[in-house]
Amino acid sequence: MTPTATVAERVANALGTDHAPDTVTELDGGHVGHVYVLDFADREPVVAKTGPTPLDVEGQMLDSLAQAGLPVPTVHHADSDLLVLDYVAGDDDLDADAERDFAAHLASLHDESAPEFGFPYDTLSGPYRQPNPWTDSWISFFRDQRLRPWCDAARSAGLPDSTAERIEDVARDLDDLVSEPDEPGLVHGDAWAGNLVVRDGRVVAFLDPACYYGHPEVELAYVYWFDSAGDAFFDAYTNKRPIEPGFFDDRAPVYALFPLLEHVRVFGSEYVPEVRAALNAIGY
Repeated sequence: MTPTATVAERVANALGTDHAPDTVTELDGGHVGHVYVLDFADREPVVAKTGPTPLDVEGQMLDSLAQAGLPVPTVHHADSDLLVLDYVAGDDDLDADAERDFAAHLASLHDESAPEFGFPYDTLSGPYRQPNPWTDSWISFFRDQRLRPWCDAARSAGLPDSTAERIEDVARDLDDLVSEPDEPGLVHGDAWAGNLVVRDGRVVAFLDPACYYGHPEVELAYVYWFDSAGDAFFDAYTNKRPIEPGFFDDRAPVYALFPLLEHVRVFGSEYVPEVRAALNAIGY
């Protein structure tokens, strides 16, 4: 049986339908497993993801974000190696209107809070488990659950020891470089244009989350440092949630180290110069 035929059979069984899909089309772009769109004669199309990553965790994250009011695809089925979602039509073209809508959704999400930093369960960042033990200090959480573990993992993927030592210097001085927020905020965790579905100037779905309760600045730093959105986004965001002075010049490069280290971990040493650029911007 071909891979597409296997997916067609598994999805039909998961949906409880006797009708096989009319077409199964594999999509490009995913670096974890395979993604397919399945068209049916008797129902709306769905997306199926397969692969070795625990996809039931991704389904759980999407449900958590849906409960918080973020637009995400409806989850129809989730187990360890098959995730079936609504297909949401659109593209990732962020014009000014879409940037403002993107900002409004994130500002509302960041208003969702919890007693501590972390999450009720360990989530995923790409293919990797993302530990989320409840922690009463954001600085401790970011240092011990994000910065140091991802630095250690990046070393095996090409991060030089000398650069890792600079990151450890940042970790030791983190109390002087970033601040504790008034309260934890729920973050999507991987909010960039490629994980958005945009239609008619609106973000109609957020995809591929890596969620937890943290400092909202960590999400804003990812948007800013990777040029995912521009002035329209940040103007709209600050109209709903103020951004404390010093974020763009001082704290954004500190928080950018986390996704940059993940890029080294996933894609290799080609991202080491960007890690060093962030360290230079911090002054380390």
